[in-house]
Amino acid sequence: MAINSRQVQTQAQQQVQTLSPQQIMVVKLLELPTLELEERIHAELLDNPALEEGREPADSHDEPDPDYNTDQDGEPNTDCGTDLSLGDYRTEDDIPDYKLQENNRSYNETPEEIPFSDNVSFYETLKEQLDMQDLTPEEKQLGEYIIGSLDDDGLLRKTTESLMDELAIYQGIYTTQEELEHIISIIQDFEPAGIGARTLQECLLIQISRKEDSPLKQIEYDIISKCCDEFTRKNKEKILQKLNISEEEYNSAFAELVKLNPRPGSSMGEAIGKNLQQIIPDFIVETEDDGNVILSLNNQHVPELRLSREFTEMLDEHTRNKANQSKDAKDALMFLKQKVDAAQGFINAVKQRQQTLLSTMQAIIDLQLPFFQEGDEALLRPMILKDVAERAHLDISTISRVSNSKYVQTNFGIYPLKFFFNDGYTTENGEELSVREIKRILKECISGENKDKPYTDDELADILKEKGYPIARRTVAKYRQQLNIPVARLRR
Repeated sequence: MAINSRQVQTQAQQQVQTLSPQQIMVVKLLELPTLELEERIHAELLDNPALEEGREPADSHDEPDPDYNTDQDGEPNTDCGTDLSLGDYRTEDDIPDYKLQENNRSYNETPEEIPFSDNVSFYETLKEQLDMQDLTPEEKQLGEYIIGSLDDDGLLRKTTESLMDELAIYQGIYTTQEELEHIISIIQDFEPAGIGARTLQECLLIQISRKEDSPLKQIEYDIISKCCDEFTRKNKEKILQKLNISEEEYNSAFAELVKLNPRPGSSMGEAIGKNLQQIIPDFIVETEDDGNVILSLNNQHVPELRLSREFTEMLDEHTRNKANQSKDAKDALMFLKQKVDAAQGFINAVKQRQQTLLSTMQAIIDLQLPFFQEGDEALLRPMILKDVAERAHLDISTISRVSNSKYVQTNFGIYPLKFFFNDGYTTENGEELSVREIKRILKECISGENKDKPYTDDELADILKEKGYPIARRTVAKYRQQLNIPVARLRR
């Protein structure tokens, strides 16, 4: 008997591994900068009566000194032989990490005040306009998240799909693409014109649409909508041919188009608050005269947390008398346990955040030690997320979350953590060069060129080779484009 065999294709849904509530809390706290962490802790203190704020008294001569020290060899020195009383904490594991690592140099030493700007931020200005709209609470929440997702120039470069994913993961909000598009269109009506556009072309078209109707306005609209690439490349001949307009009409429209703002965010006095926004550094790195680098968290205004002694005593008492309890007593026991567990989980999440931040920043200092000792940007070596992850023994995604929206105060200024990450370029001889350094030299070469006869990419490649940076012409072109420097014919 012949046996028939055939292939059948079926679909099966695989279970996706999900994060536990505790892991989600750790991730969310990790992404928060210091100022938002303070707000989050205060909110938790109000919400959970089992959580208390306060520091246990300790003798000044027994105060620990756990600052991260880095010697000239780049090795951390964290020796600390100080014992700390448990006080109201149930076990040593319950003591907040920032209490064990009290890294504000000395209690007798007043920390230097960091000047902040009191200007109204970009976000607040747009939120005021959002609050004036007739929106539901859910729509306002979507609008606030979209405003917070704008880039430095005021444009929205995230896709609606990615916004939907982020809202679901971080905010627990499930929305549709149509709802997001509706809110985006509302934000695009805000001032200044062009805010919330997805592309430069859309940004310019929004600004043109607000002008009074005229034949010239139509020409401007046609140039940007139909010949945007040619306009940015200043290719007048192609535009004249494509739109069948006169040179005089083009010149009149061009004179108006160059008045438009391709970066509407900067017209509000700041580039999404990068220059004037209130910046509170998450880390403080001090370099001593002998080259030692001391790392500490900026926990000056972050409340310390502990379990409520009253709640824990009540929980212990109910637990001891668990037998033959009434229904109300069992409900009370359940309530106490839930609140204490939630408080302990929050304390642990804050502790883990502090440990992860310190580990990440210490790895950055170790890899970029010459910069922290001298403050010279030319000393920054090539470094990517993977380098820091390997040294800190953390996941790359964790390093990415830490480096996002975090700042460090050094002897040489305040820098975002992203400042220390830059790609490397390896020569044929195996020498590793910093892309940041190559770009700096390239920019200097172009700024010093004869504007009547600017350098071509081939000539720039030859100049860089003479200076000890042997890179190919196509690499020069790539770096030039990343620096937003046009080709030679447009630099005349």
